[in-house]
Amino acid sequence: MKKQKNSETIPQASFTRSLGVFDASMIGIGAMIGAGIFVLTGIAAGEAGPSALLAFALNGLVTLLTALCYAELASAYPRSGGGYSYVVKAFPGPTGFAAGWMLWFCYIIACSLYALGFGSYFWEFMHAYFPGLSDWVFSIAGRHLPALAMTTIVSATFIFINMRGTALTGKVENLVTIAKILILAVFILFGLKRMAGIPHAAMANFKPFMPNGFTGVILAMGLTFIAFEGYDLIATVAEEIKDPEKTIPRATLISLSVTVLIYLLVMFVCIGAIQPASGTSWQFLGKYQETAIARAAETFMPAFGVALIIFGGLLSTVSALNATILASSRVAFSMSRDRMLPEMLKTIHETRRTPHIAIGVTGAIVIGISLFFPIQVIGSAASLMFLLTFSMVNLSVIALRRKFPELKPGFRVPLYPVTPIAAMALNILLALFQYRFDPRSWYLALAWIITGLFIYFIHFEKIREAEMPQVLEVGQTAEPDSHGFRILVPLANPDNIIPLMDLAIPIARAHNGEIIALGVIDLPINTPVHEGMRFVHHKTPLLREALKYGNKHGVETRQALRIAHRVWDGIIQAAESEHASLVIMGWKGYTSTRDRILGEVTDKVVRYTPCDLVVVKLMADRPIKKVLFPTAGGPHTRLAAEYLRYYCDIYEYTVDCCYVIKPGADENQRAEALRRIEKITSSTGLDERANTLLIPGKRVASSIAKAAQSYDLVVMGASNEGLFSNALFGEIPERVARYATTQVMIVKQKEGAVKSFVKKVIG
Repeated sequence: MKKQKNSETIPQASFTRSLGVFDASMIGIGAMIGAGIFVLTGIAAGEAGPSALLAFALNGLVTLLTALCYAELASAYPRSGGGYSYVVKAFPGPTGFAAGWMLWFCYIIACSLYALGFGSYFWEFMHAYFPGLSDWVFSIAGRHLPALAMTTIVSATFIFINMRGTALTGKVENLVTIAKILILAVFILFGLKRMAGIPHAAMANFKPFMPNGFTGVILAMGLTFIAFEGYDLIATVAEEIKDPEKTIPRATLISLSVTVLIYLLVMFVCIGAIQPASGTSWQFLGKYQETAIARAAETFMPAFGVALIIFGGLLSTVSALNATILASSRVAFSMSRDRMLPEMLKTIHETRRTPHIAIGVTGAIVIGISLFFPIQVIGSAASLMFLLTFSMVNLSVIALRRKFPELKPGFRVPLYPVTPIAAMALNILLALFQYRFDPRSWYLALAWIITGLFIYFIHFEKIREAEMPQVLEVGQTAEPDSHGFRILVPLANPDNIIPLMDLAIPIARAHNGEIIALGVIDLPINTPVHEGMRFVHHKTPLLREALKYGNKHGVETRQALRIAHRVWDGIIQAAESEHASLVIMGWKGYTSTRDRILGEVTDKVVRYTPCDLVVVKLMADRPIKKVLFPTAGGPHTRLAAEYLRYYCDIYEYTVDCCYVIKPGADENQRAEALRRIEKITSSTGLDERANTLLIPGKRVASSIAKAAQSYDLVVMGASNEGLFSNALFGEIPERVARYATTQVMIVKQKEGAVKSFVKKVIG
């Protein structure tokens, strides 16, 4: 088929690739070393005691498993949207929408957490070094309103910075991230120095290691999981990263390794270096919660060190806020581009190259949540939502490997499928434990998910289905009852006219039907379809040759023309309006592109054509004499056998009906295989024209493809397979079509119900 033009979509501003390995790594580190470590360290220590250190280590392991999945997916699908883009590719429709809706909310809540953390650290700084000013403000407005005011100010500031451009955002992120790493390094060194001075007391702080048992560890893991969220932001801005197939996996692993090491050292010195007047060090940390690190610094650092840590807390929260606003807006942009959020959110500023509307809307929601929910609920809900969305991403690795086996990503998950399965199970386990800490986080998450699905089913699903393809018919469509059986043959390549007509003629004769040779003139989407009338003469010679060839062989043949913005719209509309019983189309061969299985046009026609379908991988100058017919397909195999019998009646093909058996199969197994062959051939009349053949092999697809080397054509029926199999012809037929070095013909019978897309095509 003719390749769709690159001008298929309306020209518009696009992202600029300005981020390298260092920049991408800084985005991940900046997001992870943020409010999570500064705000949640005290909360985690209060739940788990010294074993919060174990909670951080285990979270690092759990996160690594998911990070490996992200690295593979991002190298295979470097698109904005991160986890949403992968889930919607694996599970389109409501599941994909739910993933994007949840991930958007994850980032929004995380932004709120970081903004609230900034507000707390700002007034902690003011109270420590400008007590007169802070006391005056507190006496007028209380302690809560000033914190919310700073939360709003910092949110608005970084919303503006993100609107200015990705390059500026990246530079700000690099500077802030480097600064806070240096500050935390100073904190760790002072803590280690303090512990070296009191080795026995320091070690005593770690006893008992699990005061609240392993349940406390699990709760702390769930609470602090958001602190390990950040590497996924790298994948979310994939369209702005240079050489994303290599850069994203590298940056993901670098950012996670650096962050986990820093987290463990910070938690270690927090517990070991503190000597409170009463109680234990972990109780001290739990008491001060989001400002625990600053309070810890007071016990073992000089005055300038305390100021440095508070300043580091401010830098960390704004750094994480900056990176997360960047990522959250890209999720909204990607969903809008897929018609799953309002269309205005996909607008990119012409000069700044940022999705400025998506950034503004996201920022407004961030500020709203920051003003109305307490920090504990926000932190718990953020961790919960990330755990749920990461589980869906883990599952997507399995689904996409099964659906697109031809893809060769720049990075592949080790120990597949153990790694994604283990990651998914651990994420779900931690999510369930979140309910024990604060049920409100689950209520908030469920309310958001249910609201999103409700909006999707009553609004966005209808919008997507209502996209009317514009197709112009050239000439008069025949009356429905003029022929009972019609074969539509789309033509684009002159070399395929005769081979496709040779496949259509025997079937048309058998059914006393007619052949409709179809030409589709495709135009850029921003060009009115009637402009295509100027190009009708380009298709006329092609259709005239098919018309002449069909009538020469005694089959009534006529031509049809469609003008469309997309080739598949023209084919699908013609199949419906011409009341076609069968579509026979050529296929240039297996594609290795990320977004397509058989090819852009073929994929759409296979999915949405409202009648029987034959797709043929043709090879020039390859006459057909010997045919291999596997008989263990699905419900479409009988129809394939019927068509093959028509060809034998006219062309006298030599046909071998085959079945793949395991090597070393016994007589009973061989007899059962022969019985299955006979069941198909006898019911279609093919038994009198074909031989039987048993092919030994461990794998069906590869065995058939290997045997096909001795044949001119392989004829197969589509198969219906499991959840993770391709939604077109089935995994086995498509693998044969991919690997066979000969011509392949796949037959698919019309499904019982016409898809809603087709109904929309014909209005």
